[in-house]
Amino acid sequence: MPLHQWCKVLIVDDELLIRQGIKHSLHWEKEGFQIIGEAANGEEALDLIENLQPHIVITDMVMPVMDGVELTKAIKEHYPQIEIIILSSFGDFDYVRSTFQLGITDYILKPQLEGADLLNALKQAAQQIPGFVLVEDNREDVAVPIEAIIDRLLTGFELDEDISPIENFFSCRHFCILGIDIKSHKKGRVQTLVAEIEEKLKSNFTKIKIHRLPVTQNTIAFLVNFELNQLQTIKDFMKTISMSLRYVDTTMGWVLTEPFTNFFDLKNVYQKDLQRLIQYRFFLPDTSVMIYDELPSDREVNEPFQLTKFTELFQRKQFEAAFLYLEAYIEDLSHQYTADEFEFKSLLGNIIFNVAMLLGNMEYDSKELEGEKYSYISLIDAAGDVNEALSLLDEFLTNAKVVIGAVPSKSEQPNMRRLLDYINEHYAEPLNLTEMGKKFHYNPSYLSNYFSDNNDQSFSEYLTQVRIEKSIELLQEKDKSIAKISMLVGYSDHSYFCRVFKKIRGVSPSSYRRQYFSTRKREE
Repeated sequence: MPLHQWCKVLIVDDELLIRQGIKHSLHWEKEGFQIIGEAANGEEALDLIENLQPHIVITDMVMPVMDGVELTKAIKEHYPQIEIIILSSFGDFDYVRSTFQLGITDYILKPQLEGADLLNALKQAAQQIPGFVLVEDNREDVAVPIEAIIDRLLTGFELDEDISPIENFFSCRHFCILGIDIKSHKKGRVQTLVAEIEEKLKSNFTKIKIHRLPVTQNTIAFLVNFELNQLQTIKDFMKTISMSLRYVDTTMGWVLTEPFTNFFDLKNVYQKDLQRLIQYRFFLPDTSVMIYDELPSDREVNEPFQLTKFTELFQRKQFEAAFLYLEAYIEDLSHQYTADEFEFKSLLGNIIFNVAMLLGNMEYDSKELEGEKYSYISLIDAAGDVNEALSLLDEFLTNAKVVIGAVPSKSEQPNMRRLLDYINEHYAEPLNLTEMGKKFHYNPSYLSNYFSDNNDQSFSEYLTQVRIEKSIELLQEKDKSIAKISMLVGYSDHSYFCRVFKKIRGVSPSSYRRQYFSTRKREE
């Protein structure tokens, strides 16, 4: 007689919302199915298939790394017993047709993806499995697995299932989450690593419940259920296991959240407390274990970085003072591990952008540096830790110092310097080439060519830049309206000023002011 059992399903789609929609479109267990994992591309899926051995794979067609066709070929070659259901868009049908030749069970159009259609496809696929019989629908002994309850809780869906399995499984009063940061992990397959860690935890924590949480691209996590007198044992073993697995990958970092007693706090602890501890590792890459109550002291930064101050020092050619001010601030901020990683990287990128711009405006031979700035900014955005980001900034600043010391600035030419100084002092006045020509005894046409030949910007471009830079300084004060500021920097038409500002800065003056004061408030 055939065995009644769960039909195990793996979901493969590079869109998280699609995966979540599929997961919560059915009462899977009541229908005899069980989701055992999910993957964002074919390569991740094959890793999971090897370990989890699903009966059915639901896969998207168009995915990065390995698409649905390649995945289908690999599954049918190495796991011919697995049934496959394809998800596709309207325009993919010719693409889907080739997978029928490989032996897929069915396909469903994404825009028409509904629970009833999906269930019919799943049941049809299950019928193709030799000797397999689904558990009967609505049997009293069909319990919703703990994995499904936890997944619904973590993804924000209401729990309408019977949660008695949770209460029975987790008998101790306290919970915490043990997480492993694997964003820099490059060796081997992640699922193999997860299985190894889970085995070590369970074999050593014989009196402590360990339950694996969904694995993400950057994090492995386990829910730990224990009595408070076992907490020190968890901490000690965590330090030991982290050292024993250092041979696997020295970039892995272990974190432990503060204990909590309400199981329904799991989502908040997972999304906030766990992720915050993992984010700290950007600034503490050499700290392999981070426990909620054993964190190092955080260095305070007395005041936010003043870009205006740095710019003024730079423009006055007080380069040593400018770089000392910058480097001292960055040194302090890099040791403030509770700082926001994105804001830190954005600051470094802004510094690179502004240094390159300032050198160009000051007539230094910085074309090579100008061409490299976006590459540096991109590399900093992708940096895995603070040391890598600072190394890139240091390399850029070293190159900038070479540019400064190599050739005297073109603006050292007396006539050009006089023109620039006059614009810097009289930017609020209605300046134009005719008036400037009269002032300096130049033909306006000659003056225009002379300015462009001896400056990286035209006269109008330079004047606009000066006016916008001055307006930025005024916007960082609260006592002047934007209309007033436009007048103070030489624009009689307030609307025109706003258009020019947005073209240069990418945001309107009012948006810039809001962002500036919002950032100041967070830093305070």
